[in-house]
Amino acid sequence: MQHAVGAPLPPSHQPGHGPATAWSPDAHHPGQPGAHPGPAPRTPPASAPGFAGPPMPSGAPHTHIPPHHVPVPPTPDTTGHVQLPAGSVGIPGTPPVASPPDPSSTTLAVLLIGPAGAGKTSVAKYWADHRRVPTAHISLDDVREWVRSGFADPQSGWNENSEAQYRLARRTCGFAARNFLANGISCILDDAVFPDRPVVGLGGWKRHVGPGLLPVVLLPGLEIVLERNAERTGNRRLSDEEVARIHGRMAGWYGSGLPIIDNSQLDVEGTARVLDEVLSRAIASPPQW
Repeated sequence: MQHAVGAPLPPSHQPGHGPATAWSPDAHHPGQPGAHPGPAPRTPPASAPGFAGPPMPSGAPHTHIPPHHVPVPPTPDTTGHVQLPAGSVGIPGTPPVASPPDPSSTTLAVLLIGPAGAGKTSVAKYWADHRRVPTAHISLDDVREWVRSGFADPQSGWNENSEAQYRLARRTCGFAARNFLANGISCILDDAVFPDRPVVGLGGWKRHVGPGLLPVVLLPGLEIVLERNAERTGNRRLSDEEVARIHGRMAGWYGSGLPIIDNSQLDVEGTARVLDEVLSRAIASPPQW
């Protein structure tokens, strides 16, 4: 995943109870504090004057309930023990605490944002490879490079042709993502989306993929990004000046409300674990963007 460049970056940011079970004073045994037992109910003899029992079938014998069959209240429990219902019991009135969602078994659409050299592609591939549900990795740069003749490389100068090919690649990635999702396959996309271009970048991805897309920013320190960029080859390797410029613009994601991972001290596997933690929180409380 990738991180923004610039000034020093700010720091990046339990099984629950079962359903709460309330109980009423009626659950206390007679004689306990707080219990107000009344006199034991008496069953008058069937022959007592004024007793209105259920109608008896014609010709049925009249049955008298002997006094020793009248229910007798239980002996008070002097220990103060209250028998609780079986199972997990919480504090009355306290809502149950839900277990955090498990992103590894949920169908998701994730957008991994970051500058060149942040590790977006490596982390996205690892994350997709190690999920328990089918997951696709869709790389914007890979799709851009489907164009062979007439490829407009922004490194040769940003112009209307490179802009048009970027837009076309984003729409193509969005179509692919929606198709995967419609067939129950999660997807993770990676792109260097700039916070100062919301309509073209984040807004465009939201239109192409859908409102359920979960964006996460990968933003290590500038020195880390420069080191990783130096290991690149071909047209994906940028000049140090360009990397620093991109990193500085990416720092604008701080304060945006999107989750940000500083993976300066994390390897690919460790970053993927943190990504799962971030996504678990995002599923429970989706970021506003």
